[in-house]
Amino acid sequence: MNLPNPAIVTERNAQRLPRLALLIFCAAYVLPGLFGRDPWRNADLTAFGFMASIAQGHATWLQPAIAGIPAEGGLLSYWIGALAIKALPFLDPALAARMPFALALTGVLILVWYSSFHLARTDAAQPVAFAFGGEAQGVDYARAIADGALLALIASLGLLQLGHETTPELMQLLACAVFVYGLAAAPFRPAKARVAVLLALPMLAASGAPAVALAFVAGGIVLCTRSSYVAVRGLVPWLLAAGALSLAAAWGLHVWEWRVNVASHFDDPLRFLGLLAWFSWPAWPLALWTLWRWRLHWQHRHVSVPLLCLSVPLLTSALMNGSDRALLLSLPALAVLASFALPTLKRSVAAAMDWFAVFFFSSLALFVWVYYASMQVGWPSQPLANVRKLAQGYEPSFHPLAFGLALVASLAWLALVRWRTAKHQHALWKSLVLPAGGVALLWLLIMSLWLPLLDYARSNRPLVDRLQAHLPQQIDCLAAPTQALPLLATLEFQGGWRVDAQRTLQQTSCTYAIQLTDQGVAPAVPEGWRVVASVRRPTDRQQHYVLLSRH
Repeated sequence: MNLPNPAIVTERNAQRLPRLALLIFCAAYVLPGLFGRDPWRNADLTAFGFMASIAQGHATWLQPAIAGIPAEGGLLSYWIGALAIKALPFLDPALAARMPFALALTGVLILVWYSSFHLARTDAAQPVAFAFGGEAQGVDYARAIADGALLALIASLGLLQLGHETTPELMQLLACAVFVYGLAAAPFRPAKARVAVLLALPMLAASGAPAVALAFVAGGIVLCTRSSYVAVRGLVPWLLAAGALSLAAAWGLHVWEWRVNVASHFDDPLRFLGLLAWFSWPAWPLALWTLWRWRLHWQHRHVSVPLLCLSVPLLTSALMNGSDRALLLSLPALAVLASFALPTLKRSVAAAMDWFAVFFFSSLALFVWVYYASMQVGWPSQPLANVRKLAQGYEPSFHPLAFGLALVASLAWLALVRWRTAKHQHALWKSLVLPAGGVALLWLLIMSLWLPLLDYARSNRPLVDRLQAHLPQQIDCLAAPTQALPLLATLEFQGGWRVDAQRTLQQTSCTYAIQLTDQGVAPAVPEGWRVVASVRRPTDRQQHYVLLSRH
């Protein structure tokens, strides 16, 4: 049955984004934050600690550990980081560990593009054919939709920080993107689709999300058995095989864990909705518009595939009390679904998105530059005073390369705004250029102009320096019972100390120890120990660390 098609697209609308501009967008998004910083608290630093424990021989491959405390969840990301550290000994270990995760983020961007491209090539997704010609050609239309999907993913606010960490969730995100690609490419690239499915689901399970992997198996089987494409129906045995491999990976690596908390979700639904609203902006309103305008086509692949791959992480996040890390896995599918709103978007809505992006990101960019100017030249004075209050001990420094990159990015933003607003643009992806460009601009500015400040505030390097000032160069070990994993990773792999976190101060043989105490509260010093010093992080106002030594 022929259903009404809402996509009315002319040949002029199907312009593709110039490839050089697309590469610049991706580079400006992926590269900032990769260089020139330590691992940051908390998840990023913890993950690095497990990777370093394997690479430096402190723990085995099957049981990475920080100060003797073993890792929980999937081990795949820790293996990948450890392999990178060992394969790149000429790089700082933290930078080496980040390299494969930067490639993973790049892979997510590429896979989202190709997923949208293949879905847009299906018959049901193609635009209406005009009586006298002039409609968009199928491949050109698919490329324009894919460009829009990539821009929607870059514009998603939730991907900014979590997508640039070295955590298991980034490998889970890559696995989700591979799975979306596998379902999307099945009618046109059946061999690649089978390989993608066989890789994606075991990878998802080995990264710590076996329940999500099995839910994808069940949903994928339902979609494939109902498909009119023979190649898609032939994907069912491969999905079953991928499910079996996922179970084997979860069982073998001891990562089977549901981690569901339904009660707390229902106690605070507004928190989850608030997280969803900002985390997936601006893709979520476009995705809702897709579902409305293509409401008669939900059974077709260009809607049903991303809807399945969106629903599973969305439900998982809700059941985990609004977990942003679970919600991260929905972004590839959400971007794909959002891209199909572009052929039906009204001009007034597109204009509103443009002007909001111009105002919002220009204001934030100006804010970053004002604070940077204050840190460099002391004017205006109040921003510098705020920085010195929040990050005590921080001394600003000038980096010509960072300044130059930030200046070029700001000029490019002005040129992009002028291009978008100077005259009417016809390309389908035009509405997402400014949101994606604004996010890339803001990320680049922060990771260049503010990187020294953020590294000082968010890493534990200043804490290590303050502890080293009170410790001799060589100590047998440092006791740190009940301390958090990020601190233990800092002590072990940034401080270079052997850390005992499993025995109490009465049981340990270490000559030095560290305790966490609330500010203004006298530390409880065990018998046989004395206080050497009290140190704290530059940004911590509530707690400090007490360094102890034996009498």
